[in-house]
Amino acid sequence: MRLLKLGKLRRYRPSPPSPLHHFVCHYSSSFSHSPLVSSIHHHHHHHHHHNRQRNNYPGCSWELLRHSPPDFLSFSRRFSAQPGLSEPDESLLPIEAAEPDEPFIAVQAVISMLDYYHDVTGFPWWIVISTSTLAMRLALFPLSVVQLKKQRRLGMLLPRLPPPFPPRQSTRSFKDQIALFWKEKKAARCPSLFWFISSFAFQVPCFLLWICSLGRMSLNHHPGFDSGGTLWFQNLTEYPHGVLGLIFPFCIAALHFTNVQLSFEKSSLQYVSGPIGTLAKGYKSYLVVLTLPILIAAFNVSQGSLVYWLTNSTLTLTQQSCLRHPTFLKYLGITKLNTSVAPPTVKKSGSSGVADIILLKGGEIPAQSLSPVELVNYSIKILSEGRNDIAIRLLRLAIEKDPGYERALLIMGQTLLKNKQLIEAADCLESAISKLLVDGYPTEVEEVDLLILSSQWAGIANVRQGKMDQGLMHLERIAQLKEPEDPKSKAHYYDGLVVLSSTLAVVGREAEALKYLQMAAAYDPAYNVYIEQLEKDSKEISSDLSNTKK
Repeated sequence: MRLLKLGKLRRYRPSPPSPLHHFVCHYSSSFSHSPLVSSIHHHHHHHHHHNRQRNNYPGCSWELLRHSPPDFLSFSRRFSAQPGLSEPDESLLPIEAAEPDEPFIAVQAVISMLDYYHDVTGFPWWIVISTSTLAMRLALFPLSVVQLKKQRRLGMLLPRLPPPFPPRQSTRSFKDQIALFWKEKKAARCPSLFWFISSFAFQVPCFLLWICSLGRMSLNHHPGFDSGGTLWFQNLTEYPHGVLGLIFPFCIAALHFTNVQLSFEKSSLQYVSGPIGTLAKGYKSYLVVLTLPILIAAFNVSQGSLVYWLTNSTLTLTQQSCLRHPTFLKYLGITKLNTSVAPPTVKKSGSSGVADIILLKGGEIPAQSLSPVELVNYSIKILSEGRNDIAIRLLRLAIEKDPGYERALLIMGQTLLKNKQLIEAADCLESAISKLLVDGYPTEVEEVDLLILSSQWAGIANVRQGKMDQGLMHLERIAQLKEPEDPKSKAHYYDGLVVLSSTLAVVGREAEALKYLQMAAAYDPAYNVYIEQLEKDSKEISSDLSNTKK
C-alpha cells in the first residue's frame, strides 16, 4: 500500500448541483462525451430536487471523483469554502481522490505551449505534434551546422596529434603522453572533443522532454487526445495494437538504423585512428545494437508520443540527406571533406621498410606507432643530420597516415627539391597548397605561413622545370596576401616577394620586379642590393638592345 499525505488529498466538499452540473457539461470536450458523464447528467436531471435537500451525494459525487480528470478535482475546491456544507471523513477517501504528482516545470511548459498552439490554430492534435516537432528541429538546426563544422575540423586535426595513450613499447608515461597530447591539441587549435557528443548532449534531452510531455498528456487523457489522431491512430492515448499498430514501431526502428548508417558513412570520424577512433567505432556499434531496444520500447509508448517520435526521426533523415548535398553544404559554408590531396607518387610508395625503423629516444619505438606530428618532428631532426633518405621514408609514412597534413607535404616537397626530384616536389607542394585553400585563403597564423612557404617553393620547383607561367602563378599568390603580423611569417612573406621579383625580371617584367623589391627593401634595407643589381642589369640590357639596333 502506498502512503498518502493528508496535504495531497483532494477533499470533496458537497456543492450546489447547478454549478457542478454546468461544469460537467462544458469543462472538457472529451470528458463531456463519455458515457459516465451522460449517466451522471441524467441522474442530476431527474433527482435535482431530491439532491438539493441532501448534504452529501454518495450515489453521484464519489463516482464522479473517481473518473473525473485532475482539473475537475481542482474545480470542485471552489465550492468547498461555502458555509453549511458538511465535509466527509478523510479516512474514507478513496485512493483515486489523491492528487497526482505534479509534472516537472519543463514538462508543464511544453504542455502549456502545445495547448496554446492547439487553441490558436485549431489543428488536430496529430498535426500540432508534428509541426511543433518541426519547429523544434529548425531551432536546433544551427547547432547541428556548428557541430558538423567542428567535427570535420576534428577529423582533420586529430590524426596529426600524438595519441592520448602511450603506444606499445613506448617508455613514455601516461602522464607525459597525455600532457603531450593536450599541448599539441592546443597548438593546433583543435576544437573540443565534446563536439563528438554534442548531439547527445543537446538533442537527446529535447527528445526526452517532448516524449515525457506527450506521455503525460496521454496518461491524463488530455482533452481532445482521444480523437486527435487520424487513419488507424485516431486515439492518441492508446498504445499501438493490431496489425496496423506495427507500422509506427517498425518505421521508427528502421529510421534509427538508417540514420546511424548515414551519420557514420562519410563522417570525419572514420579518418581518426588510435583510441579515439576505436571509441567512435564502438559508439557506432552501440547505436546499431540500440535498434532492437528502440523497437521494443515503441510498442510501449502511446500513439501520441509515437507521432512525435516518427516525425523527429523523419526530420533527422531529411537533415542527413541535405547535409550530404555539396550545394547545400556550400550554402552553409561547410566545405566538402577532401582527403585525396596526397600526390600519387607518395601513395604508391607504400610503407615497406619503414616499419623496421626504430627511433631511439628513451627506448625503442616502432615508427608505425608514431603519430603524423611525431613522424614529421623526427624527420626534421634526421634532416638536420643529413640523413635525407630516412627522413623521406618517415615523411611518406606521415602522409600515408594523414594525406592532408600540409606541414608534412611542405617538408617533403622541400626535401625532394633539395634532392632534385623536381616533379615529385612540385606535386607535394601543390597538394599542400590545394589543401590550405579548401576554405579559401586561410586566416590562422600557422596556415598563412604554410601557404607562403608552399607557394614560394612550388614556384621555384616549377621555374626550375622551365614552367615559368606555372611558377609565377604560385609566386604571385604571395603578393595577393595581406602582409602578416607574425614576425616569422612576415620574413617569409618578403622572401617570397624577392623570389617573385627575380622571376619577373627573368621574363622581362622589370617594372613589376622593381616594385616588389622596393616593398621588400622597405621592410629590410638589406634587400637594396637586389634593387641595385636589377637596375644595373636593366641598363646593361638596354645598352645591348641599343647596340643591336645600331
